Amino acid sequence: MTSSDLEIALLAPVPEEHLKSGMTTCVKAGKVAFGSRAWQVFRDLDVARDGEPVQVFIYGSHSIKHGAPKVRWRGTYIGHVEAKAGAHPDGIMFRPDSTDQHEPDNQGHWAVFWELTDLVELAKDEAIPINAFRGWTSKKNYPSSYIPEGPLLVETPEVAT
Repeated sequence: MTSSDLEIALLAPVPEEHLKSGMTTCVKAGKVAFGSRAWQVFRDLDVARDGEPVQVFIYGSHSIKHGAPKVRWRGTYIGHVEAKAGAHPDGIMFRPDSTDQHEPDNQGHWAVFWELTDLVELAKDEAIPINAFRGWTSKKNYPSSYIPEGPLLVETPEVAT
């Protein structure tokens, strides 16, 4: 199987408080935007997806949950926008309300903002272990203890299809 036969997806950590708040933003505004400094990942993703929506698997970082890391959130990636002086070009319209509590989040901190729709929290029995994922160009799955520290291009795991 070559990389062109695989379905690309995004695995990304987002602070859990922004995910919970982001669900409300997503419903109200139709999408939610999360900031990142990993601009090249999103440029590569946009080339690979060729305009098609892509599944996003989100690890809730800074969570109170214990145990092996698991993906507990999902959404649909629709693209990214370049930051303007580090802030989202549309201001806070698509940003989770919780980001107001962290001054740099909306004032000059990020390189890009990746946008998604359909943000949902998975039921406890639907959580996907990190070791179900492998990098887009890798032949090995991540170890069960791996904690994503930034957005990663991955294959869509079989458990998620």
